[in-house]
Amino acid sequence: MTEDVIREAVIAKAARAREAARRLAYLPTNVKNEALLAMARSLEERTPFILEANAQDVEAGRAKGLSRALIDRLLLTEARIAEMAEGLRMVAGLPDPVGEITSMWTRPNGLLVGRMRVPLGVIGIIYEARPNVTVDAAGLCLKAGNAVVLRGGSEAINSNQAITRVIAKAATAAGVPEGAIEFIDVTDRAAVNVMLRLNDYLDVLIPRGGAGLIRTVVQNATVPVIETGVGNCHVYVDKDADLAMAEAILNAELINEIIF
Repeated sequence: MTEDVIREAVIAKAARAREAARRLAYLPTNVKNEALLAMARSLEERTPFILEANAQDVEAGRAKGLSRALIDRLLLTEARIAEMAEGLRMVAGLPDPVGEITSMWTRPNGLLVGRMRVPLGVIGIIYEARPNVTVDAAGLCLKAGNAVVLRGGSEAINSNQAITRVIAKAATAAGVPEGAIEFIDVTDRAAVNVMLRLNDYLDVLIPRGGAGLIRTVVQNATVPVIETGVGNCHVYVDKDADLAMAEAILNAELINEIIF
């Protein structure tokens, strides 16, 4: 694909998300929650379809010589898909942030001034080969009344396409505007470069991944960026800490045998 074709493809999806965002911002809480629950059910019902797509990515990743750690991040199982579905149900159970008044005060002239939470609009999320991020990002954005444009790592292209197809169809059937969940299926990195400069369509970008990805987005984007951490966080255990709690935290971080 030429750069012009890639740009047109990315803009087309971002434009659909922008149109959906205008209606999504006013969607009632009960509709959003039912959509999240429908997405969870659909993930479970379409697990074989998603696993079949994921198997293609895993096979391709092994052929490319990806490390065990990267393959593990890429791999989906029935249990992992069930966890993704449960995560959507948890989001459905959270209070709706839209319309919440976080503070209110009276000016000397008697005028009431306050802060209210409102949707941002369209959120672009650029992430690496973690298919679960597709579900997490879509669910959180929907709950907050935002449309989302997703662009995952090329190693997970088949998995992400399958997941997006499943959850977007379920959300639309539940009353969410079509286009609220868009996925950029162009694996060429030129697609990322286009997203970084879509100020007319994206309100904010969120990079989710390693230091290199985050640095690239922060340094090159003209769209506002919410910078995330790169992982590898540290735990400091004070001498007066609850040692049982500290042990549980450490065990939770180290239980995955892939890190050894």
